[in-house]
Amino acid sequence: MKIAVFGRNFNDEAEPFVTDFFKILQSYQVEVGIIESFAAFLHKKKIKTFSQHTFSANDELYHFDYAISLGGDGTFLETLSHIREKEIPILGINTGRLGFLATTPKHKIQEDIALLMTKDFSVESRTLLKLEANLELFNGLNFALNEITIQKKDSSSMIVVHSYINDVFLNSYWADGLIISTPTGSTAYALSCGGPVVMPSSTNFVIAPISPHNLNVRPLILSDDSKLSFKIDSRSKNILISSDSRYKTVTSDILINIRKEDFKAKIIKPKGHDFLITLREKLNWGLDQRN
Repeated sequence: MKIAVFGRNFNDEAEPFVTDFFKILQSYQVEVGIIESFAAFLHKKKIKTFSQHTFSANDELYHFDYAISLGGDGTFLETLSHIREKEIPILGINTGRLGFLATTPKHKIQEDIALLMTKDFSVESRTLLKLEANLELFNGLNFALNEITIQKKDSSSMIVVHSYINDVFLNSYWADGLIISTPTGSTAYALSCGGPVVMPSSTNFVIAPISPHNLNVRPLILSDDSKLSFKIDSRSKNILISSDSRYKTVTSDILINIRKEDFKAKIIKPKGHDFLITLREKLNWGLDQRN
């Protein structure tokens, strides 16, 4: 078995868990590769990884069977940005806080790696958004697992986002911005803007306005086979476009198309992991002191 390990800089509190993680991997005598940036940080921290193999480019990932993201949800999204169309299944180990994508907590690292080694897990395929525009945006990384947002910048004035579904006019949103979310991202930014929680296996997208000026505008659920198009009016020349953790300031004459990406994110779910359990534990879903 060949495993690619991804991670970011971490604080002293997480160091014992990271040290134990590599000891656990070494006990299974699997081939481990570590992304160069993380390997350099581990070397600086004098953490023994038992691995001499590092990688940096996307093309070097072809021979790996699985990937492990060591950190929080941000690290998981960064891991996906490296894997892309390779569709290598990712196990997210959470050394951060919330951990909605990185669902393995620190105290279950040994247990979940054991399940990985015995292949006692399922793999969930998650739909991604693909962003197309008349301007260069994210150096080819124009996809998102959570959401793509269009937001105002440099001004207190609202923007107007003219929106189309399959080339049919939907609405002109007077708002601070617009969120286009996948089912995975429905528990992220879209949720804080009043959007619904959508089951990860659903074949839907969500359009959620950010602070709309109209009381009769609400989040909208639509098929993920839809093609979305957007034009923007703004008093400011600058607009902020974000794709998960990537963002860029562009001019308001940008034209945007969003549709379903051709490849998917593959997420490893060890036995005993379930979205509904995560929903209750992470977001206190249905919590009622009377029960």
